Amino acid sequence: MEMQPEKMRAYYRFHAGIYDATRWSFLFGRKTLLYNLPVRTDIPQSLLEAGCGTGHNLRLLARRYPALHLTGVDVSADMLHKAAETTAPFAERVQLINGAYEKDAARKAPDHILFSYALTMFNPGWEQAIQTAWNDLPSGGHIGVVDFHDTPSRAFQWWMGQNHVALEGHLLPFLQSTFRTLRLDICPAWLGLWRYFMFVGVKT
Repeated sequence: MEMQPEKMRAYYRFHAGIYDATRWSFLFGRKTLLYNLPVRTDIPQSLLEAGCGTGHNLRLLARRYPALHLTGVDVSADMLHKAAETTAPFAERVQLINGAYEKDAARKAPDHILFSYALTMFNPGWEQAIQTAWNDLPSGGHIGVVDFHDTPSRAFQWWMGQNHVALEGHLLPFLQSTFRTLRLDICPAWLGLWRYFMFVGVKT
């Protein structure tokens, strides 16, 4: 399992500096998902993002939910360096952890876990990551996922594979068999060249 994190570290050693400037044209649905997570505003809650990257989502969540404590986990130290800069105004509520996403017995169970365009890059490891989220969450805790779904184009599927993304429609069946679905949207992108999905589930 160590080979995959090492591949991600090498990949993002270069891409960390250009990620936010280049990925906006691909990573659809992030804000929509963030704003539809069932975060309570009447009590303090916590959210963990696995594969938090440059901290783009953490910053948006920190702005929207002033009482939300946030934890970002990523295998790439270069991406976390960017995340520290991005979330600096909210540093008292944001904890960043360099490493693979694993259940930590010493960490308080988060109320919400987020995967944003991360699971399709966990190859191998996406099933284990979803199961870890199940184990990490308390009963009634929520998972939010936005990610690539599938494509009718073999050429595009091959090209995404060269960028470590598995675009095979494999995530949703496992998510829906593990969590009770609260929201599911499957949307076309780039005139149907591929589809992405937004999923919110609850541990019951």
